[in-house]
Amino acid sequence: MLSLFSQLVKFMRVYKKFWMAPLILGLIALGGLLIAAQSTAIAPFIYAIF
Repeated sequence: MLSLFSQLVKFMRVYKKFWMAPLILGLIALGGLLIAAQSTAIAPFIYAIF
């Protein structure tokens, strides 16, 4: 997993694709939110956001 992240950072640095960083961070945040929504204690708060 760490090598994938380092290769992604290297790709963004070499090809000047810095606009990809916020998209990737947003996708990671959304994935974390979906994982957190699976627990029943936090689910009502997540549903209120959407």
